[in-house]
Amino acid sequence: MKKAQEPCLVTIRKLYPKFSVTERKIADYILKNPNKIIHSSINQLAEDLEVADSTVFRFCKRLGYKGYQAMKIALASEVVSPIQDIHEKVTEGDTVDTVASKVFRSNIKTIEDSLSVLNEEHLQAAVDCMINANSIEFFGSGGSSIIALDAYHKLVRTGLKVHSVIDTHFQLMAASQMTEKDCAVFISHSGSSKDILHILNVVKSTGAKMIAITNYAKSPLSAAVDIPLYTVSEETEYRSEALSSRIAQLTLIDVLYVNILLKRGNEGKEALKKMREAILVKRI
Repeated sequence: MKKAQEPCLVTIRKLYPKFSVTERKIADYILKNPNKIIHSSINQLAEDLEVADSTVFRFCKRLGYKGYQAMKIALASEVVSPIQDIHEKVTEGDTVDTVASKVFRSNIKTIEDSLSVLNEEHLQAAVDCMINANSIEFFGSGGSSIIALDAYHKLVRTGLKVHSVIDTHFQLMAASQMTEKDCAVFISHSGSSKDILHILNVVKSTGAKMIAITNYAKSPLSAAVDIPLYTVSEETEYRSEALSSRIAQLTLIDVLYVNILLKRGNEGKEALKKMREAILVKRI
């Protein structure tokens, strides 16, 4: 099994004695201002430190990341202002309204943190990939399969050919029939699900384009796909990290849906009109 990537800040501290003077300058800045880094571009960081963008890029590579964005994603998952752990605030005397307020705020924080690490270039590439594909398959295992179905429910409105099934055997069958003109979207919080990675290998053999929605920049899924999209979530006493991330995943799918519908113009409007007319008979 592949060894998990150490936390970004831990890696920086471990390698610090081996850094050059310039690398220590970058390391010191990140260690002192981690929250600022996740909201800064590589150009902004380089300008603040008066070094070249390429110097920052090489530093990120030395830490074991593909580049600045991957390092920023990993850093964000460590230092985003933690949702004040629900178990630290909730007491037996709390009202249902108080609990509701805390859950809503934690969900809002998850969405805000995920927005801070959204890569515009990757997002644009994902939109273009899906629009130009002959067909789109959404894959997810366990709880992520529900997110995949939601993606199907939204994207079918755009007029694009989209598909999604929950059973992993059916997913493997669908994956085997894809071609290089198709697009596969994998949804996995950990990016390390055996089922998803198995399906990914099948899709990869077909030559289809691959997109991932995941929480980890350093994961087998992130490393294998053509276009990674990331979310950021924190774990609390009452909710696992994966449960929290589904809010950001759903929002990211909404972003893809709206962008695709806008880009398809009249074709998208016509598809949406047909869908609304078709389901109108279901209303009283």
